[in-house]
Amino acid sequence: MKVAITSSGNSLESNIDKRFGRCSFFVIYDTEVQSIEFIPNPSKESMEGAGPAAVQLVASKGVAKVVSGEFGGKVKSLFDSLKIQLIIFQDEEKKVQDIINKLKQN
Repeated sequence: MKVAITSSGNSLESNIDKRFGRCSFFVIYDTEVQSIEFIPNPSKESMEGAGPAAVQLVASKGVAKVVSGEFGGKVKSLFDSLKIQLIIFQDEEKKVQDIINKLKQN
């Protein structure tokens, strides 16, 4: 299963980014093969439509779950229609590696 994690940087030591549509990077973690891919968010600086564009990006990667600090109202319905689970993680001090470790435990 692939999981997208919003990240403030392109390293496992980067903090989780609380903003889904405006995060700096998406980390795509594949729980089956343990692969990790960092993707810059091209919509980060968009004047509008950053959330829906980000949904399209992560959905194109085949993710089943998305971990972020918050999701806007527009993207929640898009994710629902795509049957992609949202996981809200409030602790901004957590590192990407911490989230991956939690996923490995489950």
